[in-house]
Amino acid sequence: MHFIIMGCGRVGATLAISLENLGHSVAVIDQNSDAFMKLPDSFSGQQIIGTGFDRDVLRRAHIEGAEGFAAVSNGDNSNIIAARVARETFGLTNVVARVYDPTRATLYEQLGISTVAPVAWASDRVLRRLIPLGPHINTHDPVAKVSMVEVSVDERWYGRDVSDIQEATNSRVGYIVRANRGIIPSDDTIIQDGDVVHILVPTDDAAGAQHILLNPER
Repeated sequence: MHFIIMGCGRVGATLAISLENLGHSVAVIDQNSDAFMKLPDSFSGQQIIGTGFDRDVLRRAHIEGAEGFAAVSNGDNSNIIAARVARETFGLTNVVARVYDPTRATLYEQLGISTVAPVAWASDRVLRRLIPLGPHINTHDPVAKVSMVEVSVDERWYGRDVSDIQEATNSRVGYIVRANRGIIPSDDTIIQDGDVVHILVPTDDAAGAQHILLNPER
């Protein structure tokens, strides 16, 4: 398959190398020719000087036959514009943009553009280190308004079954991590000491579901 990457910084270069190592063809776009020095001499993909939202540049990168487009330059505005051109002008649906501003990332997700928000991701990873047993939202769909929540449940849930959790939290238990292994549970799966439960829940109800799993009524 063919992929296009806008931005040949550390992320773009690493992504390009990874895709090529997987056997895909890659075109890398950057305004600065020196940026391509991050690519190894063995890199065989296209190295195109230009902007990723220039239609002629995208055609040179063979966007008509591309499987996906990643905008990972250092500029939020450039990434979003390029992602929209790839999606709206060339009809490419597999488009991802790196957006540093978490608020804008959520907005563009609602417009159908997949985003990666490094600031939000990094702060979440730090929070997981600071509060390893606390509740965490692994992922959420801002359009469908559904979240996957990870919780190390309170010990008062031990010995109760999955259906009790689902009824109490108005959620679905997607999987359980037990002794570092994933389990796809049935309704009668019993919760055990050390289980980390991953539930699917409406985003608006996520906080309430987390509270119930951490503070169940006796």
